[in-house]
Amino acid sequence: MADRREDERSRTDRPDAADVPGDRGLPTLAEVLDSPALAAGAPEVLVGGAALSSPVRWVHVSDSPGVARLLEGGELLLTTASAWPAEPADLRTLVRDFVRAGLVGIVIELGVHYRYVPTVVVEAAGDAGLPLIALHREIKFVSVTEEVHRRIIDDQTAALRARDDVRTLFTSLALRGAPADYVVERLAHTLRAPVVLESLAHEVIVAELAEADPAVLDDWQERSRRFGDGDDGRSLVPVEARGIRWATLVALAGPGHPAGRRAVLEQGATALALGRLTDPDGEDWARLGRRRLMDALLGGRYGSADEVMALLGAARIDLRGAALFGLAVEDAAAADVEAAAIELGGRALCATPRGAGERADGWMPVLLAVPSSTTFAGAAAERFRARLRHDGSDPRLTVGPRVDGEAGAAAVPRLLDSLEQSLDLADVGDVPEGSVQWVVRHPLLRFVSSLRGDHRLLEHSEDLLAPVLAAPPARRRDLLAALGAIVAHPGNRTAAAAAAHVSRSVFYQRLDLAERVLGVDLDDGEVLAALHLALVVHRAHRSPGASLRR
Repeated sequence: MADRREDERSRTDRPDAADVPGDRGLPTLAEVLDSPALAAGAPEVLVGGAALSSPVRWVHVSDSPGVARLLEGGELLLTTASAWPAEPADLRTLVRDFVRAGLVGIVIELGVHYRYVPTVVVEAAGDAGLPLIALHREIKFVSVTEEVHRRIIDDQTAALRARDDVRTLFTSLALRGAPADYVVERLAHTLRAPVVLESLAHEVIVAELAEADPAVLDDWQERSRRFGDGDDGRSLVPVEARGIRWATLVALAGPGHPAGRRAVLEQGATALALGRLTDPDGEDWARLGRRRLMDALLGGRYGSADEVMALLGAARIDLRGAALFGLAVEDAAAADVEAAAIELGGRALCATPRGAGERADGWMPVLLAVPSSTTFAGAAAERFRARLRHDGSDPRLTVGPRVDGEAGAAAVPRLLDSLEQSLDLADVGDVPEGSVQWVVRHPLLRFVSSLRGDHRLLEHSEDLLAPVLAAPPARRRDLLAALGAIVAHPGNRTAAAAAAHVSRSVFYQRLDLAERVLGVDLDDGEVLAALHLALVVHRAHRSPGASLRR
């Protein structure tokens, strides 16, 4: 039989089995033995074991004792052994040559030269861990090579097509300037496995769990320092370019991918690196990840309280041992909020402001976690607000009820409620500029917040205020302002007129008009209480982006 060294260009370009656990990859020796063409020869495994899981890169047919020098590694040898030497020492040397050449197995067809495989060959193969198979029936070797090579080439073609699809996807994301969190999300979707973008200090920047147990993020930083590439089924790829490394992409254990898990991860890393190069002054990745987490919490995009705890823990906020507050901050940057929290010995997570851009005109939801021994009240809260001043701004701050993190998962719904209440106060509380306002000092607002979504509240407000709301826009604004001032300052119409920014005479005229329009007595305490409730609900449903709408 003619032997021919394979040209380098003919080598397969499939990801190897180690790169794609669970994927077909290259066929294993065990799979080849189960193929119809080879199974027809009644194969008997003389030496096997774990080595049967080795991938077969190609099938080579030869009886020549010098074939080892023509091999490149990863081949399965089919032979009748008709030209093999007869001396035991020469046979041992031949087996050693096969092992050095990287052969993954030998299939000897009996009957042409050997009636049985020589014991010395079996012993030498066993000592070296080289799989050895005997065929008891004659078969067409060409049928085996055609079948196996077709499988290899088909898989190679599928791999190339898959790699092209992946390259196109992530190149498109890079060209569109897709944010890092979306790139990570697409990676997790493509790999069907959790993907984490971590900092060089092994902190979670962005995590996409792909429906995995959130416990995979438990003690992430410590475990990530211990586990390297390949450990625990994970793949690691650096996000770097031009000698600068920004982060690491980590794909946790999952199914294989036709393109190879590492190849997919590398495309994602390239997209992220291009994003950093084209926008070096863009949003810090760590802050982006924390903002994404907060947006998900406020939007209800989480599976359970345990998942929230895991995500917060990955963001270095341990609920246990912490006092937690939901805040709403206006006219402040996320970086300043985070710095102010660190000065308190705590951490802050900032959501997307209710407007465009990080320094938007809208209110920015903030989760503040401080040590349980820290008192966040009075002068401490004012110092926190003062730390947020920037370029002449005078931020406003609303503070939701304190939540004890020791309750663990049970604290999560209360924490989210604290955030909602701080936003409600920001939306409807007429917070003075440059001030700190506390939800606990606004019991009516807390009552309305606790009944968020109850249609009866809205019906009460609409029915009671209907005559005012039906008035022309200018008159409607005047009447609502007058009613808001009188319920805020009951029994003190001088203070109410000042709050409405009109003279006492004009204010009294508007109150008289309101009484006639509504048909009520504004000196009646019960009427004022009902009007106060109606106005709070109306403001909540009127305010753009008001959280009571959700």
